[in-house]
Amino acid sequence: MKHRRETWGSHLGVILAVAGSAVGLGNFLRFPVKAATYGGGAFLIPYFIAFVFLGIPLAWIEWTLGRYGGRFSHGSAPGILNAVTRKPWAKYLGSLGIAGPLLIYFYYVYIESWLLGFTWYALSGELMRQAAQGTVKEFFGNYIMLNLDPVAGMPPAMLFFFVTFFLNFVIVYFGVQRGIEAVNKIAMPLILVLGLVLLVRVLTLPGIGRGLAFMWNPDVSSLKRPVVWLEAAGQVFFTLSVGIGTVLTYASYVKRNQDVALSSLTACAANEFAEVILGGTIVIPMAIVVYGAGNIEQIAQMGTFGLGFSTMPLIFGKLPLPALFQTVWFLLLFIAGITSSISILQPAISFFEDEFSMKRHASVGITAAVCCAMSLVAVLGLGAGAVDEMDFWGGTFSLVLFGTIEAIIFAWVFGIDRGWDELMRGAHIQIPPVFRFVIGWVTPIYLIVLLAAWLATDGIGFIMLKGVNPSEMVTFAGVEMKKARFITGMRLLLLSILAALNVIIYFVWKHRSLNAKLRIDEEELRHA
Repeated sequence: MKHRRETWGSHLGVILAVAGSAVGLGNFLRFPVKAATYGGGAFLIPYFIAFVFLGIPLAWIEWTLGRYGGRFSHGSAPGILNAVTRKPWAKYLGSLGIAGPLLIYFYYVYIESWLLGFTWYALSGELMRQAAQGTVKEFFGNYIMLNLDPVAGMPPAMLFFFVTFFLNFVIVYFGVQRGIEAVNKIAMPLILVLGLVLLVRVLTLPGIGRGLAFMWNPDVSSLKRPVVWLEAAGQVFFTLSVGIGTVLTYASYVKRNQDVALSSLTACAANEFAEVILGGTIVIPMAIVVYGAGNIEQIAQMGTFGLGFSTMPLIFGKLPLPALFQTVWFLLLFIAGITSSISILQPAISFFEDEFSMKRHASVGITAAVCCAMSLVAVLGLGAGAVDEMDFWGGTFSLVLFGTIEAIIFAWVFGIDRGWDELMRGAHIQIPPVFRFVIGWVTPIYLIVLLAAWLATDGIGFIMLKGVNPSEMVTFAGVEMKKARFITGMRLLLLSILAALNVIIYFVWKHRSLNAKLRIDEEELRHA
C-alpha cells in the first residue's frame, strides 16, 4: 500500500526551501574568489549568460520534472525519470540523482561542522586569541586534522561533527513541512539579516571604494580565455544546485497545478542576491581594505577554506567588535550550510519512502547509517584525499553529467512541446516564447559542450591520476599506504555504492512488475 505523500505547507515554503538548498558556501566564498580571479566585473558577462541560458532553464526543467513525477508518487530521480520517459533504462540514469547528493553529503556535513565549531570559538573568544597571536591558520589545520586536545574524550572536530550530523537528521526526521520547510522559514530570513549586517559593516569601512573598485573593475581581456567561460558556467551550475537531484525531489511535493515557473525564478533570484550582492561585496572588498590590493592574489589563492576559516577571522580581528563579527560570519555560513545539507539528504529519504513505502523513521534511519559510515571515511581520510574524491565525483562530475541527462530527457525524450505545456501549467508568469527554443536546443547543447570541454581540460587528467606522485604516501585511520592505491580504493568504494543502488532499483521495479502482474491475474480470475 502506498503511503500518503507530503506536500509543502505554503507556496513561500517551497521557494525558501529551494533557495536554501542553493545558498551556501559557494555564494559567500567560491563566487568572490572566482570573480576576483577571472576578470572582476568582466566575469559577470559569461556568468549571467550562463545564468540565462543554462541556470534558469535547467531550474525550470527540474521543477517541472519533479512536479510531474510527484503526480505518480515519485520523489527521487529514478522514479521521476521512469515516469517521464516510460523507458526501462531511465530509472538507472536516475541513480545519479541519489548517489550524487549522498557523495556530497558524506563530506559536506564535516565541513559544515567546522562552521559550528568556529562559531563556538568566536563566541568563546578563542578565535580572537588565535587571531591576535597570528596562529589562526595553524589552529584551523590542527582542528580539521583532529590534532587539538580532546573534549569529552574526542577531538573537538569530531564532537562538533556528531552534533551537526545529529541536528541534520533531526530536521529531516520531522518531514517536509514540519522539518525542512519550518527550518527554512526561519533560516533564510536569518541569513538575509546576518548578511545585511556584514554588508553594512563592509560598506562603512574607510576606503571601501578601493575594495569595490578592485572587485568589480572589469578586465575585458579575460573574456578571450576559454577557461573564464567554463568557470563562469561551472559557478552557475554549482550555485543554483541544479544537476544534483535535490530540486527534483523538492518539486515532487508541489501540488499538480501549483506554479513552478515563477517559483523557480524567484528561488534563483534569491540565490543571486545572496551571491552577487552579498557574497560579491563582503569578502574580497573587505580583504582589499585591510590588506591592500597587493596581497589579494595571494589571499585568493588560499582557496575557499583558507579564505573562509583563516583569512576572514584575521580581517575581522583588525576591526572594532571583532568577536561579534567573527561570530556573525561563521553563524551565517553554518545556517547556510544547514539549509543546503538537509536538502541533499531528502532524495535518498524520498527514494526509500516512495519506492519501498517505508515509514519516515525507517527511511531516515537507513540514510543516517549509510551517511555516518561514509562521513567517517571523509573525516579520517581528509588528509589522504577522500574529500577530494567525493567532491569530484559527487559535486562535479555527476552534477554536470546528470544535468545534461535531465536536459536531454526533458527536451528530446519527454518532448519540448509536452515539457513546455507542463512547465506552463498553473504558471503565474508568461515565459517569453524564446525560452522554448532555449530549453529545447540551446541548454542541452550548451551542457553537452560544457561537459566535453570540462572533461578535456580538467576531468580526464583527474580521472587518470595525473599529478599524483606514484611514490607519495598517505595515512588513513593510522594506516600508511601509497596515495594512488588509496585513491583507487576510494573510487572502487564509491563505484560500489552506485552499483548497489542500481541493483536495488532493479529489484524494486522487478518486484513492482510482479505485483502488478499478480493483480491483473487475480482480476482475470474474478471475472472468469
